[in-house]
Amino acid sequence: MHDTLAFLKDLVAIDSVNPSLVPGAAGELAVAERIAAEMRLCGLDVQTTEVAPGRPNVIGILEGRGPGSSLLLCGHMDTVSVAGMTKPFDPIERDGRLYGRGAQDMKGGVAAMLGAAAAIADAGGVASGRLIVAAVVDEEYSSIGAEALIQDWKTNAAVVTEPTDLSVAIGHKGFAWVTVKTRGCAAHGSRPQEGRDAIIRMGRVLNRLEALDHELQAGPAHSLLGTPSLHASTIGGGHELSVYPSRCTLDLERRTLVGEPDGVALKEVQDIIEQLRLEDPEFDATAESRLERPPYEVAADHPLPSALLSILRTAGRPTRVTGMSFWTDAAILARAGIPSILFGPSGRGLHSAEEYVELESVLVCRNMLAELARVFCV
Repeated sequence: MHDTLAFLKDLVAIDSVNPSLVPGAAGELAVAERIAAEMRLCGLDVQTTEVAPGRPNVIGILEGRGPGSSLLLCGHMDTVSVAGMTKPFDPIERDGRLYGRGAQDMKGGVAAMLGAAAAIADAGGVASGRLIVAAVVDEEYSSIGAEALIQDWKTNAAVVTEPTDLSVAIGHKGFAWVTVKTRGCAAHGSRPQEGRDAIIRMGRVLNRLEALDHELQAGPAHSLLGTPSLHASTIGGGHELSVYPSRCTLDLERRTLVGEPDGVALKEVQDIIEQLRLEDPEFDATAESRLERPPYEVAADHPLPSALLSILRTAGRPTRVTGMSFWTDAAILARAGIPSILFGPSGRGLHSAEEYVELESVLVCRNMLAELARVFCV
């Protein structure tokens, strides 16, 4: 049996902080090399694709003994920063938990999916079709890894092994990043008749955004995902204390639901700016979209979640169907015509200073994925 937990500890011990989030960070190369070596040891055919310099996707393939359905197991190798952590790459096991950056998000899921493929390979491989295990880069920023993956690989279905507490997640929220800029007029702080304060003008925008967020969260809720929401993420402006600020920049994030139109966040902000301009002809502001990722949902009665729920039921495990508040690469796979669900281990501390995964849940996840591959790849 594959030593999945030892492999997980190796992964957590490797720094794979996303360099798009933290300039100069290590990136995924070292962890990709470790994963590729493990795939080869497990009997998978391995291909690597450099998506960006020093940032390769790693693909492991198990070919069936005849034609049939293909299944993709997909997880990301990158992590967020280690701010506030004392020993982020020192995997510490305590009380059935493994602590360290990436333990839950999502090296636990990566270890589980590779352990599942190893179990299948040890048992002689898939009966038919194909099992593909993909470890991709950059999910924590702009998902260039998943975007590259769908150019080369198509399967009948996929499981993204993000942490779901062993629930079967059939959807997740989307998000949009919007940048707002207000412009004023620089002047000496003692001459208000000459100055226009861009920061105070941004305050008007913030007022309207707060009201919009209250409206969104008071509105109709999705049965699994709740309501849309927004928050102000970063803000900056001004030059010095005795100068009227000529500019202010706000970055905000809007979480979206299935059924909302593309570009909804940008339009909402542009509508706010237009209303403020009608109220004050001197009001000067613009908004632009930085990045937008769609929400995702697959039908609850689709054969893929139905098959996994049946496997969980047979194993005496809870059968919970849920949706995730965070965005995942499942939406990108779905855009390529690959129906996807999320299923991964339990833990706590996503993106926080103390992150852990529950080790027993990693093994349960591995075993359920292995059984899913056996029944799906036929």
